[in-house]
Amino acid sequence: MSWGAELWDQFDNLEKHTQWGIDVLEKYIKFVKERTEIEINYAKQLRNLSKKYQPKKNSKEEDEYKYSSCKAFLATLNEMNDYAGQHEVISENMTSQITTELARYVQELKQERKSHFHDGRKAQQHIETCWKQLESSKRRFERDCKEADRAQQYFEKMDADINVTKADVEKARQQAQLRQQMAEDSRAEYSSTLQKFNHEQHEHYYTHIPNIFQKIQEMEERRIVRIGESMKTFAEVDRQVIPIIGKCLDEITRAAESISQKNDSQLVIEAFKSGFEPPGDVDFEDFTQPIKRAVSESSLSNSKDGKSESKFSGKSKGKLWPFIKKNKGAGPEDFSNLPPEQRRKKLQQKVDELNKDIQKETDQRDALTKMKDVYIKNPQMGDAASVDHKLAELGQNLEKLRLEVQKFEGWLAEVEGRLPARTEQTRRQSGMYEPQNTLTVNNCAQDRESPDGSYTEEPSQESEVKAPATDFDDEFDDEEPLPTIGTCKALYTFEGQNEGTISVTEGEMLFVIEEDKGDGWTRIRRNEDEEGYVPTSYVEVFLEKNAKGAMTYI
Repeated sequence: MSWGAELWDQFDNLEKHTQWGIDVLEKYIKFVKERTEIEINYAKQLRNLSKKYQPKKNSKEEDEYKYSSCKAFLATLNEMNDYAGQHEVISENMTSQITTELARYVQELKQERKSHFHDGRKAQQHIETCWKQLESSKRRFERDCKEADRAQQYFEKMDADINVTKADVEKARQQAQLRQQMAEDSRAEYSSTLQKFNHEQHEHYYTHIPNIFQKIQEMEERRIVRIGESMKTFAEVDRQVIPIIGKCLDEITRAAESISQKNDSQLVIEAFKSGFEPPGDVDFEDFTQPIKRAVSESSLSNSKDGKSESKFSGKSKGKLWPFIKKNKGAGPEDFSNLPPEQRRKKLQQKVDELNKDIQKETDQRDALTKMKDVYIKNPQMGDAASVDHKLAELGQNLEKLRLEVQKFEGWLAEVEGRLPARTEQTRRQSGMYEPQNTLTVNNCAQDRESPDGSYTEEPSQESEVKAPATDFDDEFDDEEPLPTIGTCKALYTFEGQNEGTISVTEGEMLFVIEEDKGDGWTRIRRNEDEEGYVPTSYVEVFLEKNAKGAMTYI
């Protein structure tokens, strides 16, 4: 199967076909290029989509991602970002391995095709030239033969005429011989030219054209193979990213499986728990009695006539807490407008922030102190007095922050209604403020609650009253360890990162030394040197009956 043998006379059709083949290759290049543009645009849209739904920093949305469903959604967004990256890889690989390579190959193919058809036209022009030479030689031979016949006939006529002179006859004879010789020469030239043309024609149709067409056939077959290889590469580029895309999808599946409705429900409780007790039963008001009726302390509504004179009527607003509209403006500094549990969380958060600021300022002060020491030892490196102003400024900032911590710790103690042991624990947590007068704090907490335990929104000023430190606090640090009252098993792993807390691992058994006082924390002990608070929801407590004295440590 050879184009040179089978298509020896189809030069023009082969020229059209090979041009069509190049057009097909360029069409495929254009197709792949548009595919890469689609992939890169798709990747860009996926990235924008992922970015659009990412939680904004320092916003309310960021707090929502503590729920497992939101965490799973965030993981999905991150995996979609990686998923988009794989589509970018597809676009890059198709561009480098297909589009660029085929574009270079098309240019080479055009040059090769041009060269082959140039050789074919040149061979055609040569055979056409040979044919013209043959036709010219043939016509010359034909003309000379006719001239020789006429000259011979003229000589014979002159020779037969008795009236013609002998000289004229001789002249006619010589002319006939000359024409005869010219005919013979033309015949020899025609024969030589014909022989040469037949040889050239044989070479043209059996050697030159087959060789040229064979090269064109090989060129076309290489083009077909190349486009097939490109199609394989097209599929392989997609196949290479399938494992990574599969991992992205697996991560999304794992994130979905990690969603825990129970944990999310518990987080809702922790986020919105007010700490209030549900209202009690409404007392029966007997209007048949002549005595002056009193308003029940646990009533959820006030009398319309405003004649109630109960001694607790001044604080009855606290009992209506579920129905009071929240103040949209900025709340008081001590968060007294919030329910107890929420207020405790806000105050604890504020204390933690202040402690971080204190640590930051302390680190800066220590660094400047070291720098000052270096300057004192090596005066050529700097002036030691130049850092005194900054040190003094840091000292003032630390003093202010300590006062702020002291103030918020006092409010926090008021909310929690701490026992002396809890107060000592708080003092160890902060380590930066003087102890509060426990009696004053407890009085403040009592003033903010009504007899039935409901919470009032009236801000208390007594929490700012401070009592000087007494010897009681020094003795308090040296008290005997609390006795164990039971054991507990850690249900979950807890990282105790704040001071006063203790880290536990899932399944660990520990001693309980103080029950949950309603604030959601239980005090536990691992050994004589390790004790602290853990969330009550993270442990399963087993209390002992009539536990007395300290037990043996683990």
